[in-house]
Amino acid sequence: MLVFEISREGRRSFFLPESEVPTHTLSQTRQDELKLPQLSEREVIQHYTNLTKKIFSVDAGFYPLGSCTMKYNPKINEDVAGLTGFSDIHPLQPAETVKGALKAFDELSDRLAEVTGMDAITLQPAAGAQGEFSSLLMIKAFLKDNGGGHKTEIIVPDSAHGTNPASAVMAGFDVVTVPSDERGLVDVNKLKELVTDKTAAIMLTNPNTLGLFEVDILEISKIMKSVGALMYCDGANMNAIMGINRPGDVGFDVIHLNLHKTFSTPHGGGGPGCGAVGVKSHLEPYLPTPVVRNGEILTNRPSSIGPMKNFYGHFGVFIRALTYTISLGGNGLKEVSQNAVLNANYLYHLMKDKYPLAKDTPFMHEFVASMANLKKETGVTALDISKGLIENNIHPPTMYFPIIVPEALMVEPTETESIDTLHHVADVFNSLVDTAHSDSQALKDAPSNTVVKRVDEVKAARNPILVHND
Repeated sequence: MLVFEISREGRRSFFLPESEVPTHTLSQTRQDELKLPQLSEREVIQHYTNLTKKIFSVDAGFYPLGSCTMKYNPKINEDVAGLTGFSDIHPLQPAETVKGALKAFDELSDRLAEVTGMDAITLQPAAGAQGEFSSLLMIKAFLKDNGGGHKTEIIVPDSAHGTNPASAVMAGFDVVTVPSDERGLVDVNKLKELVTDKTAAIMLTNPNTLGLFEVDILEISKIMKSVGALMYCDGANMNAIMGINRPGDVGFDVIHLNLHKTFSTPHGGGGPGCGAVGVKSHLEPYLPTPVVRNGEILTNRPSSIGPMKNFYGHFGVFIRALTYTISLGGNGLKEVSQNAVLNANYLYHLMKDKYPLAKDTPFMHEFVASMANLKKETGVTALDISKGLIENNIHPPTMYFPIIVPEALMVEPTETESIDTLHHVADVFNSLVDTAHSDSQALKDAPSNTVVKRVDEVKAARNPILVHND
């Protein structure tokens, strides 16, 4: 039920004393009374506590959302972000009163620059997509200032995140799609044909959305640089290569990072997030303002693309990510990536007989299986498998992405899952394929043990029913 449905006239959960502050009537006031729910404190607590029991989260169970890196968020991060010196400050305070916070900016920026092989970092973008957009605006400004104003095309692989081409269009570029080859990697020969003097940059996720490392990355970089184009790295999959491969060392000029993925800050529910952007020195003058450097706030930046968000970004997210990097250290971050790759490969080893890879190629932190043959044999789809997982208290993996894979399931266990969890998850996955062959209708009816059963998803999106009477 909605909180408004259990409201009863006259109930209260708090009582305020008479105000001693003089009151003033505003020139513009509401014409109707604000209709807020009226409940006792007990009813408020009971309502929201019951709601939490119906919500699935990383803390509640296995959450293998491929490409989104839904990893456990260490609680020490929350403790540090809650310290009064971080939580009780305001962005309009004079800089001399928040020196510790500014030092935290510098410390995190330095650490991210070291991990990525970049020269400078901005923490301002609020999400990965805004980090992409910021990166492309900087590329555009740089090219304009250096005789490349005629470069209007961005090359994007056919397996890219959907935000990549969207960001390119928003930044005023035309999108040129480069296909994948039989390995699931960028088709280098096709890339050579597509690159022209109009090419501004390539947007490349590495490892890519199939969980595969672009082994031709040095050749791709050489091709792009031969026409004066830049290299942008979508860092959504950085969890696979921290401490192992630095994008800045293999030709990338700019990268965005999802602190709400790789660096263990809360992810989901609409935010807040951080799409931090790292750049090489030639793009540094174009970073969004204000820029925090060496404890100072710099606003006089004539080449800057301007602010991408109010003030400096989501500060609490920065502190959580900083705590994470300090807790682990350089070797720890490397171990995170090694364990993420190990977990993904071990889980697939347990599933390989029933979940064929989309591309039978060594992968890293995630893998993409195709349920196309299962659909032909039984009529059970990737969606049906996902509904079966829900029935077993496992969050579904990413479905039907990348779009180049029919009936795709993208599974990313991350480094924070135990071997016991991996064995349990593999048993559930494998049992669902058995069920598909023995009782396919059971999967088409799943889930049967949840508050909301199988829904018509198209109808639900177009005609949502927001009241639950149970």
